[in-house]
Amino acid sequence: MLIGVTREIKAHEHRVGMTPEAVAEAVHRGHQVLVETAAGDGMGASDDVYRAAGAQICATAEEVFAGAELLVKVKEPQPQERAWLRPGQVLFSYLHLAPDADQTRDLVASGAVCIAYETVTDALGGLPLLRPMSQVAGRLAIQAGATALEAVHGGRGVLLGGVPGVAPGRVLILGGGVVGFNAAQMAVGLQADVTIMDRNPAVLDRLAAHFESRARVVYSNRATLGSALREADLVVGAVLIPGATAPHLVTRAMLGEMRRGAVMVDVSIDQGGCFETSRATTHAQPTYVVDGILHYCVANIPGAVPHTSTYALNNATLPYVLALADKGWRAALRDDPHLLDGLNVCEGQVTHAAVAEALGYRVVPASQVL
Repeated sequence: MLIGVTREIKAHEHRVGMTPEAVAEAVHRGHQVLVETAAGDGMGASDDVYRAAGAQICATAEEVFAGAELLVKVKEPQPQERAWLRPGQVLFSYLHLAPDADQTRDLVASGAVCIAYETVTDALGGLPLLRPMSQVAGRLAIQAGATALEAVHGGRGVLLGGVPGVAPGRVLILGGGVVGFNAAQMAVGLQADVTIMDRNPAVLDRLAAHFESRARVVYSNRATLGSALREADLVVGAVLIPGATAPHLVTRAMLGEMRRGAVMVDVSIDQGGCFETSRATTHAQPTYVVDGILHYCVANIPGAVPHTSTYALNNATLPYVLALADKGWRAALRDDPHLLDGLNVCEGQVTHAAVAEALGYRVVPASQVL
């Protein structure tokens, strides 16, 4: 199969769909790989390194789109890229369609087969292709939040770890999944005062057993959330409903009860955000202020550490890339019901129920399009 890898053009996105090592694996299996020139520069892989791995370097992204049967990306295709998609072409990438009506419309119109990393499942009900980036994003959320709390960046001027004689900063983490767990690990490591909130008793039990006395684990309801928000210096939104728009846990009215200069980091922004006042930002301008509260809502947080992120992502995606290339998309999806869960749009039909519900499409079951 002819596999295509382009340079990511979303603002300040430096990851790349396939590392040179992943390209070498595909070439070894008898596939051809087209790589746009400079695609790997942001994470430290030059064209020469890709050539040595067996890739053919193309001058433009349009050339890659025109030739490739399978496109392997990181972030959702931007409008100019969506215009190059064609019927039957396979797109394998993060898509986050539920809050993105324009992208969904364009993918439906393209006739392409669009498989979203974030809805591929595993035998345990997890999201194996979202997990590595959730780990990175959770850890970076604390790093970014700690920086935003500095007075020079508009924050309260609080050091999360405190010092002897001065209390540490208070970190509130909403959601105890992969993002929340990794955020808590970082915050606890900085010796912050950490509270994690969730509604799943099994998640609460697991977090309590892991962190013991190093973090509070609290059941989330309006009363406990309101109380915790009033005391928080840094709030991390880590809520996920696979494929669906994130619920707004923090309303604008709640901001009025918070400390001026507190920071909110919305890691759920790819799915629309879990704060009512969230809007997507970029690494170039990561923050804005609403009612005295600093918001950090970068939609591609792991893009800040592209070397680490690209290799972590490729470790998870490569087996699926090879399955799609070796078997073709229909056979690969028939053979793996968990990969089939990743099918969001197929040849003009929306095949993921949560996306269809969020955007008003009629859902065609993924198994039916096969």
